[in-house]
Amino acid sequence: MDSVDDWHAALAETGELTGPIATAIVEAHGDRGTRAIEAVAERRVKQYRDFTVVVGHEDEYVVEEGECTCADARYNLDDDDPGQRCWHVLAVEIAERLDAIDHHDMWYSEVREFL
Repeated sequence: MDSVDDWHAALAETGELTGPIATAIVEAHGDRGTRAIEAVAERRVKQYRDFTVVVGHEDEYVVEEGECTCADARYNLDDDDPGQRCWHVLAVEIAERLDAIDHHDMWYSEVREFL
């Protein structure tokens, strides 16, 4: 697999995270790719009625339309390079293609009140 989009297509086609696909994700995104794969494996991608949320080690991050509320997305990524994504966005992209999102039939704003 040569490009970032190749792993998207391969995941969508196979519906599973094979060794070569995982390698392609890590080669394309480095540590962010590794962290995204770990988050999906640990079922930390949550879909609520209003938002998709990725549970990080210190906080939860809202991912909506390919954008994330984390500091990495705000300060470190190049807006002109669509291949650059924070690990939270990558985790959502991977989980969507694997049908591995943990669905909750409630509003995130209601859940957030209890945190």
